[in-house]
Amino acid sequence: MTSPVKNGYARIVGLGFLLFALIASGCGGGAPAGGAAGGGGAAPVALKGNPEKGKELFLGTCASCHGPDAKGLPGLGKDLTTSAFVRQQTDAQLLDFIQKGRPATDPANTTGVDMPPKGGNPALTDQDLADIIAFIRTFNPHQP
Repeated sequence: MTSPVKNGYARIVGLGFLLFALIASGCGGGAPAGGAAGGGGAAPVALKGNPEKGKELFLGTCASCHGPDAKGLPGLGKDLTTSAFVRQQTDAQLLDFIQKGRPATDPANTTGVDMPPKGGNPALTDQDLADIIAFIRTFNPHQP
């Protein structure tokens, strides 16, 4: 027969592991494991972006490569105002793309320059990125 002290300790340890597992499962990073283009699980909650806030954030982070008017800078960032890529992506797909960035070695990278995750600003939150996407969408309002 086990002592009440050992039994109580085992319960505390077991509950600690259970609590850790529950917390860890809730910290998935805001996107499903399969990425925005597929994968299983529930769809992420869509964030509503604010284009005015997005413009400020864009000017502070993205404009260094994409220009203050989002028309791109030669050899750095693409023109986002006429981008077929931007037009074809949903907001969730753009959010995933901006979170991850695009290395220069990616075959789809046409500038030969890395696009760092979050435009090189790791402090940007998902809401900040949604605001930036809302600003970019103002150039072509009939995008997905």
